[in-house]
Amino acid sequence: MHVNITVTVIVVAYMLIMLYIGWASSKRIKSNSDFMVAGRRLGPILMAGTLTATEIGGGSSLGVVQNGMSGYGLTSAWYIIAIGIAFIIMSFLAPMFRKTEIKTVPEYFRRRYGKGIGLITSIVTFIPLVGLTAGQFIAAAVVLSTMLGINYKMAVIITAGVVTAYSIMGGLWSVSITDNVQMVLIIFGMAIAIPFALSYAGGWSQVTANIPEGTLSLIGGESGGYDLISIIGLVVMYVATFSVGQEAVSRFYAAKDEKAAKQGAILSAICNFIYAFIPAVLGVIMLALINMGKFNAEDFASVGARYALPVLAAEVMPAFICGLLFAGIISATMSSSDSDLLGAGSVFANDIYKQFIRKDADSKEIMRVTQITMLLVGIFAMFIALFNTSSLLTILMFCFTLRAAGTFFPYVVGMYWSGASTVGTAASLISGTVVVVLIDNVWHGMIGSYKVHQSIIPGLIVAGICFFVFSKLFPPKNLTTEMAPPDTAD
Repeated sequence: MHVNITVTVIVVAYMLIMLYIGWASSKRIKSNSDFMVAGRRLGPILMAGTLTATEIGGGSSLGVVQNGMSGYGLTSAWYIIAIGIAFIIMSFLAPMFRKTEIKTVPEYFRRRYGKGIGLITSIVTFIPLVGLTAGQFIAAAVVLSTMLGINYKMAVIITAGVVTAYSIMGGLWSVSITDNVQMVLIIFGMAIAIPFALSYAGGWSQVTANIPEGTLSLIGGESGGYDLISIIGLVVMYVATFSVGQEAVSRFYAAKDEKAAKQGAILSAICNFIYAFIPAVLGVIMLALINMGKFNAEDFASVGARYALPVLAAEVMPAFICGLLFAGIISATMSSSDSDLLGAGSVFANDIYKQFIRKDADSKEIMRVTQITMLLVGIFAMFIALFNTSSLLTILMFCFTLRAAGTFFPYVVGMYWSGASTVGTAASLISGTVVVVLIDNVWHGMIGSYKVHQSIIPGLIVAGICFFVFSKLFPPKNLTTEMAPPDTAD
């Protein structure tokens, strides 16, 4: 794929701006609280931007375009609409999340259910964040190398270096500012491609005349796309994973107050509802172009179907517009990796180092440990990405599903129900994990229209039953939703 020098300049300028924001943000970091939760000063606008950018990754941009052109049609938008629905649901939980005044999810488990449970959830939270960081580095590097025509390994080093650097310098404040810039780039960069793609197709009437019947339907049928069960599965998965995922829920902890937390979730939902149709429509246009013979599989055979849009953009769009699109797509992956990296550092420093290695560590020491951990995780994730160790990455990513199935009920319900107990929590963690492992690795061949994200539903059902049953059989000594006092270091 031939790349104009203007495109390269725009992408390089974007990378330099991210580094500058990290450096400028570091001036505002005075304590551990500033670093991990941005001093709890995020308003609804900043919250909405960082929530949206964090959850819109490569799968929510190029992946949706690919689905739109390969049988899903307009139903591919549900992949992102479901994120918006999840944030609407979470807007009711957001004030309670903010009210806890905690910094990490494992901190809640430790102070609510005891140190043993806290350690387990720290490990279950930390490992998938390392895997997610590596996965996003791989995705960003593939995008960068494909779009700029550079060596993949060089792209990995550039991506890992830039993301790790600005994240370490400014913590969540830096990540929040860069996320907002990235959100604008993602939405604007993808949206601006639509009129050019439409023009190349000859207008919307030509698009509709060259796509199969049902392509513009919002609910999939036998021919493909997301049906009602799949949509429900996506929403359930998002609510469960966002609620207990450090990379997402830390934004609610960082809100300036409970009202801002709720408003931020609602605004983020609106952003997702708007953005959802942009890559979906682009996918439909791409399908029409293929059917019209103006674009064919051979054009993107060397890089894969996911990169069909960038290949088309490089051929038919002005260099400046193409550069904005490329910067937006790269933003989609980088905005997710910085949150995963910060989450990993925060969990290790706050919930493992402070609790089990140096209990008397002060605020500055914890912040330094967070930064060192982020550096080490960034380097480790970079090496996974360099060698693309798929077997190791598969193991790490698998933990992502595990953390949601077992931790959801003890975390969310535990904030409202005084009868939640340590035994019930342990039963939830174990049963949810076992069910997800069995479905994903043993039983999936026996399930008809099995989709990976649907394994979370039976996992949640079993974990929920065990949580309530064992909490009733082995109730807590004190019926309260209050947590133990917080650590002195802040």
